[in-house]
Parts: sequence; structure tokens; C-alpha cells
Amino acid sequence: MFDELSQRFEDAVKSLRGQAAITETNVEGALKQVRRALLEADVSLPVVQDFVEEVRRKAVGAEVVRGVSPDQKFIQLVHEQLVETMGGENAPLAAGGKAGEPSVVLMAGLQGAGKTTATAKLGLHLKEQGRKALLVGADVYRPAAIEQLKTLGGQIGVEVFSLGIDAKPEAIAAAGIAKAKAEGFDTVLVDTAGRLQIDTSMMEEMVRIREAVQPDEVLLVVDSMIGQEAAELTRAFHDQVGITGAVLTKLDGDSRGGAALSIRKVSGAPIKFIGTGEKVEALQPFHPERMASRILGMGDVLTLVEKATKEVELADVAKMQQKLQEASFDFSDFLQQMRLIKRMGSLGGLMKLIPGMNKIDDGMLKQGEQQLKKIEAMIGSMTEGERQQPELLASQPSRRRRIAAGSGHTPADVDKVLADFQKMRGFMQQMTKGGGMPGMPGMPGMGGMPGMGGMPGMPGMPAMGGMGGGGGRRPSRPAKKRKGFGEL
Repeated sequence: MFDELSQRFEDAVKSLRGQAAITETNVEGALKQVRRALLEADVSLPVVQDFVEEVRRKAVGAEVVRGVSPDQKFIQLVHEQLVETMGGENAPLAAGGKAGEPSVVLMAGLQGAGKTTATAKLGLHLKEQGRKALLVGADVYRPAAIEQLKTLGGQIGVEVFSLGIDAKPEAIAAAGIAKAKAEGFDTVLVDTAGRLQIDTSMMEEMVRIREAVQPDEVLLVVDSMIGQEAAELTRAFHDQVGITGAVLTKLDGDSRGGAALSIRKVSGAPIKFIGTGEKVEALQPFHPERMASRILGMGDVLTLVEKATKEVELADVAKMQQKLQEASFDFSDFLQQMRLIKRMGSLGGLMKLIPGMNKIDDGMLKQGEQQLKKIEAMIGSMTEGERQQPELLASQPSRRRRIAAGSGHTPADVDKVLADFQKMRGFMQQMTKGGGMPGMPGMPGMGGMPGMGGMPGMPGMPAMGGMGGGGGRRPSRPAKKRKGFGEL
């Protein structure tokens, strides 16, 4: 997501490095690169023109304070304009309907945009916020749409209501709201039918449903892969039906950014949520400032911390901290940490939320994920006693040979994981006792990432050790060649 756009923005800044100030002359090269970056990202042309002119107006003659170089000032101005273009601030979902009545949200969109899945994702998001949501299947045209919603609802523990495919959509929606009122649901999410294109009958049906249920929100689910067309689609729906916001899906794919940068400016409707993966948990509120930071390669630490906080109990953090201090962190704890990371998302997605890590090659990240699977298989072949006492493996080669055979790997692989684990445990103990982060090795079997300052304040993730060398300390010695992250 946004990798090419990020690289283009970086190229734009290079022309200002070493300059004494931002002038009309030297800013032109940077602005041409910005224009090219946005056009290649499939941003709407009027949006590109407005964006470039605003940055030009603010940049020429901008005061560059002492200690801030012109290229840094330009990045700041581009960041501010990105935030403004995408809406300025988060637009939350409507809090609720009238007193004693549920809040009603209509989900609309074209076929293939991921509308039914987005409905379930939003239901889970509301459940995690303590709200009681009812999913209503009103898509009576697409085969198995209602069954898909019921399956997803069962996975997340959110009730689904429908009258089948023979009832009219507006009748299904009205009956769902009546059920919600009677049984104490505070939110109703109505999954309406999608079509292959915008047509008159589709719009008329949406208007009928809207008039029947008087929703608090009408959210248009938009596939980010269609680029600037997403903005025109949003505007068309808004003009004919009236929407309150958009849900942008498939941002984990090959999206170039055009949709995210065009929707608010062209349609006037805010992006309220983004889908970042296929899993039903992969839905996030849209924050323009955080997205602007991701686009400029600055990472998104707030989202990373939110992901970790949602998955981790404070009591577990304290327990893990004590184990690290006592050097009693074992393979069972390490396995727990690996599974925590999996619940938070893909390793590649998480790494790119860390400032400065957006340049990591996707191939390397894939190798890292494969290496984690190998380690998990090895740990799965250990007895409970071996997991809790790694020292047993160090002293008995027969145990290591049995684990290698059971996991489908070689004894040398097991030896390597064990050696790296022992080193990591020692470094972690030193760090928790105030010894800093001295060029730490990575996770077992995964080489370190020198020069990174670690991930302070990440609840429940003390086992993420491969980010040492920060703080001006002596850099670690170059790691030997190895599979996984060793060459990062």
C-alpha cells in the first residue's frame, strides 16, 4: 500500500536537500515530482492541481526556523496538505438514534467491493466498543449473500436477521429495526444489494430503503483498487441517495492511493473506516493524519500501539516483564508472543507501521514470516518441559534431533534457533534492567535490524527484540549471512 507513492515523495524532497531556503526556483522541481507522484497514484486531476498549488503557496517564502532544513519544511507542508485533502480529522460513526431507539446504518456499494464482509467487520468493531449490533441481510439478489453474512456473524458472535430472498429489501430492513427495538440492540447494520454498475433501479431501491428506515448513517463501501473512480462513485451515490461517509476496502492490496486522496475532496463525504486485510478483524477507523504519515514513510506508531493494546492484558505485560528480568522467558512465552503478532496482522503490515521500516523489501518480510512458521513448528515438537527449560535442549543433542525430525527440519536448524534464543534472552534481561538496547539480535533465526531504536511503549511485545543499535551506542557487529532477516 502506497509504496510507490512514498518513493515518489521521497524523490521530490531530494531536490531541496542542501538548499539554504525554499524559493520559487528550487521548489519547482520538487512540485513537479509531487504532481507526478499523485498522478501516478491515480489521484483525480482537479485534486492534484489544488494540492500542488496549495503546497506552492505555502512553501514559497515559508520561514525555515533554525535547525530545520528546507527539505524538512517541505515534508511538513506536504504532510499538512495530505491531511487536509483527506479530511483533516477522523469522522466517527454516529453515536446512536433517538432515545430508546437503535442507530441505523445502511451499507451500500457496487458488487465486488467487499460490502458484506465490511458489514460484518463493522459489527465486530462495534462489539469491541461495547455496543450491541444486529446485522440485517437485505441483499436478496446476490446468491448466498445472506448465508455469507450469517457465516461471518457466527464467527464474530454477532446476531444476523433476515426474511430470506423472497421479501422486499425495505421490508427486511424495517423488520430488522423492529426486532432491534424489541430486543435491546443499540445498532442495526443493513447489508443492501450491490450491483455491477450504478443504475436507475439500484438507486431507486436504495432511496426506498432509506425512506423506510430513516438511517443515521449511509456508508458507501468502495474498492480502493479503482483509484480516482472511487471519488466519482461516491459523489454519484451522494447526489442520488445521500451518503454520510465511505468505507475504503482492500488497502492491503496494490492500491496506489488515488481513492484515499480523492474521495473527500471530490465527493465531500469523509472516509470513516478502512479495510486492511481479509480477516474480519481487519477494519480500522480512518485517521487522515496517520494515513498521511504512512504515505510519507513516517510509519504509524499510534495504530501499532492500538493494535497491541487491544490484544494484550496489562497483567500479562507485568508477568512478561518479570520473566524477562529474571531471564526465565521460555519457548512457551515466545510462542505466545508470536501468536500475539499474528493476531495483530501480518508481519509485513506491522513492520511498515514502524517509522523508517517502510523500505524493507517485501521479499525479506515474506522470508521472515516463513522463518517464524519454521520456529513455531520446532516449538510445537518440544515437550512442555523442554519449552519451559531450554537448557535441557542445550545439554542433550538427542532431544534436538527428535525435535528436528518432528518438525521436518534439520538438527542444525534447531541448534541455530536455540542459540539465538539464548542470546536474545540475555539481551532482553540486560535491557529490562536498564542496560539499554546494545545492538540486539533479532528473534531466533532472524537476524537483527541494526540502527533501529526499538519499539518503546509497545504493551505485551517484549519479545520483539530485533531492533537494536539505537541511541548512539556502539553499533553491533555485522551479522553472518543467514536465512530470514539477517541481510536487512
